[in-house]
Amino acid sequence: MEPNVLELAFSESTVEGAIADDTADEVTVRLLDAAYEQFCRMGIKRSTMADVARLAGVSRITVYRRFDTKEALVEHVVRREFRRYFEQFATEIRGADTVADRVVLGFVSSLRAIRHNRLIGGLMAVEPDSVVPSMTTDGGRTQYVVQQFVAARLREEQRAGQVSAGVDVDVVAEMMVRVCTSFLVVPSHVIDLDDDGRMREVARQFLVPMLGPPT
Repeated sequence: MEPNVLELAFSESTVEGAIADDTADEVTVRLLDAAYEQFCRMGIKRSTMADVARLAGVSRITVYRRFDTKEALVEHVVRREFRRYFEQFATEIRGADTVADRVVLGFVSSLRAIRHNRLIGGLMAVEPDSVVPSMTTDGGRTQYVVQQFVAARLREEQRAGQVSAGVDVDVVAEMMVRVCTSFLVVPSHVIDLDDDGRMREVARQFLVPMLGPPT
């Protein structure tokens, strides 16, 4: 059975584990780069460990010494992509002036980054059964990990006095993640997801009010 890539990427029990950096030597980095390129070109189903080895210029044994299975290799490649996104996310929202601006920017940049990511977005377009089931049929595990990441950011805003103490940030994070997920897995015939201005309007109209009145 082929792996559901997001379920593999978020198989850790904590948010920190899911986005933790990998300590990798030069050969491991080369293998991850080769696997990324191979999966982008051919998808996961049509790629083998031998393909990755050939693209990296190493033996297949070398691949297996670092990654016991294809699923383990996929997990590391996809998790690295999400780690890069989380780092980008943190950088992008740093320039926003208010919590409302940060929510709007985070929503728009999240959808854009995932949809246009060469690996994740590409797989969702041509090999959705490798990605979509992870969002919808893994018992909610993938959504829970992302929800915990968003809730942690909102909790920081709450401690800083930017969000009212009466707001249940776990529920707000849950709703925000579910909205994002629905846009990712079900195409919209009403809202143009490539129109950042329109997406900002949607976020400000429907997501920002979840934070309650301004403090």
